[in-house]
Amino acid sequence: MLHRRFTLFVAGLAVLMGAATTGQTGQTPAVPPGEGVFYGTKSGCATCHEVNGRGGAVGPDLSAAGNLGADAIRQKILDPNTPLAGIAGGGGRGARGGVTVTARTSGGQLLRGIRRNEDTFSLQMIDANGQLHLLDKTKLASVTVDSRSLMPDDYAKRLTADEIANLVSFLSAQVARDPAKIAAQPMASGGLTYERLMASAREPQNWPMYWGNYQAHHYSSLSQITPTNVKHLRPAWTFPFVTGVNVAGRGFVQGSVLQGTPIVVDGVMYATGSGNPTTVVAVDGRTGRQLWRWSRDQRTINPNQINPFSRGIAMLNQRIYVGTLDAFLICLDARTGRQLWEVPVADTMEGYTISSPPLVVKDKVIVGISGGEFGTRGRLDAFDAASGKHVWRFYTIPGPGEPGNETWKGESWQTGGAPTWLTGSYDSELNTVYWAVGNPAAQLDRSVRGDGDNLYSDSVVALDPDTGKLKWHFQFTPNDGHDWDSVQAMVLVDRVWHGQPRKLILHADRNSHFYVLDRTNGKFLSGTPFVYQNWNQGFDANGRPRPFPNSNSSSEGSYLIYPSLVGGTNFQAPSYSALTGWFYLSYQEAGQQFASAPTPVTRGATYIGRGRGTTPANRGPNDPAPNSGIKAIDPETGKTVWQFPTFQSSLNNGVLATAGNVLFGSIPDGNLVALDSKTGRYLWHYQTNGPHAASPMSYMVDGRQYVAMSTGNVIVAFSLAE
Repeated sequence: MLHRRFTLFVAGLAVLMGAATTGQTGQTPAVPPGEGVFYGTKSGCATCHEVNGRGGAVGPDLSAAGNLGADAIRQKILDPNTPLAGIAGGGGRGARGGVTVTARTSGGQLLRGIRRNEDTFSLQMIDANGQLHLLDKTKLASVTVDSRSLMPDDYAKRLTADEIANLVSFLSAQVARDPAKIAAQPMASGGLTYERLMASAREPQNWPMYWGNYQAHHYSSLSQITPTNVKHLRPAWTFPFVTGVNVAGRGFVQGSVLQGTPIVVDGVMYATGSGNPTTVVAVDGRTGRQLWRWSRDQRTINPNQINPFSRGIAMLNQRIYVGTLDAFLICLDARTGRQLWEVPVADTMEGYTISSPPLVVKDKVIVGISGGEFGTRGRLDAFDAASGKHVWRFYTIPGPGEPGNETWKGESWQTGGAPTWLTGSYDSELNTVYWAVGNPAAQLDRSVRGDGDNLYSDSVVALDPDTGKLKWHFQFTPNDGHDWDSVQAMVLVDRVWHGQPRKLILHADRNSHFYVLDRTNGKFLSGTPFVYQNWNQGFDANGRPRPFPNSNSSSEGSYLIYPSLVGGTNFQAPSYSALTGWFYLSYQEAGQQFASAPTPVTRGATYIGRGRGTTPANRGPNDPAPNSGIKAIDPETGKTVWQFPTFQSSLNNGVLATAGNVLFGSIPDGNLVALDSKTGRYLWHYQTNGPHAASPMSYMVDGRQYVAMSTGNVIVAFSLAE
């Protein structure tokens, strides 16, 4: 352990280069002399090192450097190539991180830096300027371990005796990371800026957010993979997530199947595991070699906790944001995986969790919350991206005196669910965030909440991201007794619709209808069943459904209602292609009887209200047998253009359209399939032999397009054979 700590320390102090500082320069009366030296241009320490979240990421964090002692610190500053007395140094070819390496390209260029990871065929290293290099060793002339430290050895000449003494004093005083100081640091520049997020279409090699872009198209404009060559796809690499928790008497219990969609920025993939602990990794997008891993155990575990998933992260500049199952928002340094801060969002003992990525808008991180199966009150929260300070909150159930509160019976609004658990979308021109809202609670027992609409459950709400104020809403299923929460993608499209250019929302709802809305004002434009349904007779002019009698839940039980509780589609990603103008999704046709029973509200316990029913529910002559598949929908008409059947039914699977006119689809039986996006014609498949509960995505590194997705507890990336 001591040897490992020394190795990491040497790897850090060995890179104090005299480059331009990333922090404050010069000294002021309020700055201690040693701090001024550390962050000044003369030493360049902060180019490579951080103290309490401020500085570079080439070497290790020096926030606890004082634990090594003043003599050891002084010795390494003055003579970085000599091991500390009594402690072995080193790090040979087999050592992974914390070693200085020199790579020579075939053209003769020398790259010198600190190794992050290496195997026989690849090298991941970071140079003294903080630039990460992802290298293919088969294309390099040589790679050598450098016994000479990356740290300059001229500090005795570069700095005065007083400056060295002050620097040693400053580092000696650092005994632990200080969360308050870290949270007070301003947002570092560079990395994935907000401007880059806004212009993501100009960087098709990246997949910078959960939906791929702010419009939730879940579409890749990469075109290297085509219907002609897709048959040559083969696995490029795999990355296993070993996630789970040690349970008393049971040992290690494996974590949940992965549901996340990774992001990729500048060749690095960031992904999350599922279950407890919350885990985030950064890996080389070419090889799957890990660059760093961060994990955090839940502070508190609700014994009734369900849906233990993490569907991904959000990123801004050099920071990563992830939610936890105990309802905290965590901020990490994207360069190192070091935690910068955490803030509580809600009380998990009430039934709240965070299972999906937040949405970064400008300088804010907007976070949704799970809890629709519990007696919670849904909400959406915004936090300052730099400090984690809470900025605003929007409740998805109006309180007394607010419009919509009258749609709830008595005090049921306090425990009415309406969660916000899937990531929203954003229109910068209208400065509007569109967020889907889930089912009311109790889930099936409507008697407790009355016959009102139960706003804003099963709705989309349009909010001002600066203030959280509601602009408009549209409700898809009023007074829902089926668990048809509307938490599916709100896809933003600018296109000609019925002869007029319109700003649209395209939305395939769990209630089996495909909606087209005007996103400037929420006006209903059309609603068309995309699978068989027998609960809705049609819509009025405002888009309100006209349910058939006895189609909602009741103590007696409904007739066999299509769709079933899981819906005609569900939360995993649909895809929109501007090339075809079509909307793609996974679908399912199945029926279910909806019977309710009174259920008490118990803090932190599920609040469903499911009954047994007293009337039979048999399949009618027009009701289809259960079936599922992938289909393309024309938004102009709402009609299905083509469909591809699948063997196994599940709605935990998403699709990805690409500019190569190949549609990739996740199938629950373990297959990744490629279809012609114009015709639905089968092109290729690969059996991963792991359960699928996620959506494919695509990115490019070094001119090679990859398609990646989660299967079981493994991420698999595919590329064309060389």
